[in-house]
Amino acid sequence: MYTVLVIVQVLVAVALIGLILLQHGKGADAGAAFGSGASGTVFGARGSANFLSRTTAWLATVFFAVSLALAYLVHGERKTDSVVDRLQAPASAESAKEQPQDPPAQTTNDSEPAPVVPE
Repeated sequence: MYTVLVIVQVLVAVALIGLILLQHGKGADAGAAFGSGASGTVFGARGSANFLSRTTAWLATVFFAVSLALAYLVHGERKTDSVVDRLQAPASAESAKEQPQDPPAQTTNDSEPAPVVPE
């Protein structure tokens, strides 16, 4: 299933690139006013713009859907957490081992005066 989706993704991507390159830009309309021959095309003067635009929109939708399906498949195969979670888990376990234990509490005798430190 994964291989089929990758092949479809590549084919749709190549088709999208081709259709986008075939479309006329906004500045091409000014050239048509001076007789660039757009009315003699297969789709007519305005027919190619609608056909290419709609086909591009459909292919973009298919590309988006296949991208989501591939992301779902890849995430479903992987049973581990994120990279950050995997890096933090061993680090926290090691830091728990390396933390020094608290020193024993010192007991003071209330009958003895506290030592005076000269300044």
